[in-house]
Amino acid sequence: MIGPLLLIAFVAVLGLVGLVFFRYSEELGRARDAAIRGSRIAKTVSGPIEYAEKGAGVPVLSIHGAGGGYDQGLANAAALVGKSYHIIAPSRFGYLRTPISRDASPAAQANAHAALLSGLNVSEAVVVGVSAGANSAVELAIRYPNRVSALILISPGTYSPTSPVSVDASGSSKFVLWLVENGADFGWWVAEKIAPSVLIRFVGVRPELVAASPKSEQDRVMNIVRGIEPLSLRFAGINVDGNIELHPLPLEKITAPTLIISTPDDLFNTLPAAEYAASRIRDAKLIVCESGGHLLVGREKEVREAVRAFLAHAGLASLPNSTGSSSQ
Repeated sequence: MIGPLLLIAFVAVLGLVGLVFFRYSEELGRARDAAIRGSRIAKTVSGPIEYAEKGAGVPVLSIHGAGGGYDQGLANAAALVGKSYHIIAPSRFGYLRTPISRDASPAAQANAHAALLSGLNVSEAVVVGVSAGANSAVELAIRYPNRVSALILISPGTYSPTSPVSVDASGSSKFVLWLVENGADFGWWVAEKIAPSVLIRFVGVRPELVAASPKSEQDRVMNIVRGIEPLSLRFAGINVDGNIELHPLPLEKITAPTLIISTPDDLFNTLPAAEYAASRIRDAKLIVCESGGHLLVGREKEVREAVRAFLAHAGLASLPNSTGSSSQ
């Protein structure tokens, strides 16, 4: 027979497990609702493309990185250029409600970006490519030079001939990579609750750097980590990004004013790629922050001011009362 104390303990464990799964289901449901709310689907020659728009003024095409979607694109642009621009943020192939195309290469993604701009009657835009999104941003600038008024690459996961971009090789990051590739929502959620430093390292930042940062920066980083949920709506795109074979591109064909920003302590090792791109793109401006990791922790003000100064110098400063199309 089961003793009364053992029975009480068993019931308590069941109750705790039930409480955990209730909280997980509740939070994942909110994340899922948020991810599919606030976007539209454009029917383009490249297939259906999910996107969102916000603001008015000079158009900015904000291309998200791995683990993102239109929501990450909106957040990236808001941090970089502010509210006085017309932000257009697509979900790349495999992310959220944009299906995987038969050809999901960065070149095909660039074609999809151009098709989306055409569908929205936007003749040209400032193009911001963050992390893995920099690959299709570069392809867009090469293939459609008249559509790109300026190019901004942040922590670019692009080609480097000597030291390629790579995922952190620690054992914890390899485990998280397995979670990501398998869309393990519960595993990511649990790690966020009990071992957030593991996820912070996985997104390319040393946890001790975040711990030493102001609370506002700690909150920003954790918002990015939480924003990857639900993995099940993003892991197809993450797998696409993980299987892309990078190769040299004719970067000298890029005519748009170009700004590239990276840092030497990026755990994804994007600085060599940034330096290579800056050396090949005519008159490109390279900014190397002293530290900050992949998410440029502690450098938000510095980066924002650099981006806005760059746009102003390129004649693309957007006034607060600018007019233009906008939808939420």
